[in-house]
Amino acid sequence: MSRLIAIVGRPNVGKSTLFNRLTQTRTAIVDDTAGTTRDRQYGKVDWNGKEYSVVDTGGWVVNSDDIFEEEINKQVQIAIDEADVILFLVDILNGVTDLDDHVARILRRSGKPVILVTNKADSYDKLYGEAEFYSLGLGNPFSISAINGSGTGDLLDEVERRMPQEEVGNESDLAAIPRFAIVGRPNAGKSSLLNAFMGEERHIVTDIAGTTRDSIYTRYNKFGFDFYLVDTAGIRKKGKVNEDIEYYSVIRAIRAIENADVCILMIDATRGIERQDQNIFSIIQRNNKGIVVCVNKWDLVTDKSQAAITTMENAIRERFAPFTDFPIIFTSATTKQRIHRSLEEAKHVYDNRMRRIPTSKLNNVMQEAIAAYPPPSNKGKFVKIKYITQLKDTVTPTFVFFCNLPQWVKEPYKRYLENQIRKNWDFTGTPIHVFMREK
Repeated sequence: MSRLIAIVGRPNVGKSTLFNRLTQTRTAIVDDTAGTTRDRQYGKVDWNGKEYSVVDTGGWVVNSDDIFEEEINKQVQIAIDEADVILFLVDILNGVTDLDDHVARILRRSGKPVILVTNKADSYDKLYGEAEFYSLGLGNPFSISAINGSGTGDLLDEVERRMPQEEVGNESDLAAIPRFAIVGRPNAGKSSLLNAFMGEERHIVTDIAGTTRDSIYTRYNKFGFDFYLVDTAGIRKKGKVNEDIEYYSVIRAIRAIENADVCILMIDATRGIERQDQNIFSIIQRNNKGIVVCVNKWDLVTDKSQAAITTMENAIRERFAPFTDFPIIFTSATTKQRIHRSLEEAKHVYDNRMRRIPTSKLNNVMQEAIAAYPPPSNKGKFVKIKYITQLKDTVTPTFVFFCNLPQWVKEPYKRYLENQIRKNWDFTGTPIHVFMREK
């Protein structure tokens, strides 16, 4: 299970550039103007077969007149509290500044593993400047150039070395029972739904620690259900910040999502779909988890007609496209309306993730679909798909199509194949992977 890396530092030292380099994306906006990063960015780092989550924070500023700066500083503090390893980025060209000293003091008090990273070391002659940064009291600096990637491999090796060891819990129990996480933006009704589920304490088995040190799995065995509700330290503790900060809801959701099989995403029916809902949905998708969408507070909506339900469903699927094959439940946690239906759908999605299609049946059905709509030809050559199989022991249902020219099969045709699989077998709520391989 992936762990969390936070990139922190004063403005304009290259945090977003490093984020883009580590995640191999261009998600974070890079600009010379200080304070460009205000919305948080989340991504994945894959290094030596291990996966880490990484968060890009805004630059830490003190005594600023900018109304955003206080909020950014709160968000940086949250990242420090939640991270497993912190990358403290400084600018080797400018040397140590008062603001660097200020951030270093906070990081020393955090008790977290901190790696001091001196950025913009684009040439060997600039490495002489790193000696000055020993004064920050954070150990040996790692000199890198985020813009061209030099030194980032050694940095990730050090991240791997400094990561806290995972505590192994009762892994056999966890593997055998579904793990559900309730996630959503603030005030969407997560706590109310949890309280509704946990109404009768005598049915709840003692919390157990899982494979990640911050994860808590609470076993729920009531009304014929048997699963773990995934909770995290981030969800349980109040912390030092305002609970309503949207950023806090996302960084907590990352922990819960990564340790779940299926996520129950809560949407506030009185407010509709907001950007934060899309952010959390995209995190669920990036982690390849199953999903059930619960439109909560349905009791407060005046128009409960079928037309209103259809309009809301269409709006949700449109905003969450291209993945639209997931169940939508209209619930009320306070009146307990359809809350057990949400559990039934979560279990159904979990069963779909575990579904295995016999190879003979898969080939019979899919070869007919391929014959009805063959892959487009390229320069007079035709792609011939000869054999299809579903890989065993994968967390996400994964299908491999063996053919003569896999490089010529583009995304639109892969989507067609995925749609045909979904049409013939129930994979509602779970992503599936389609790969082309040379026979």
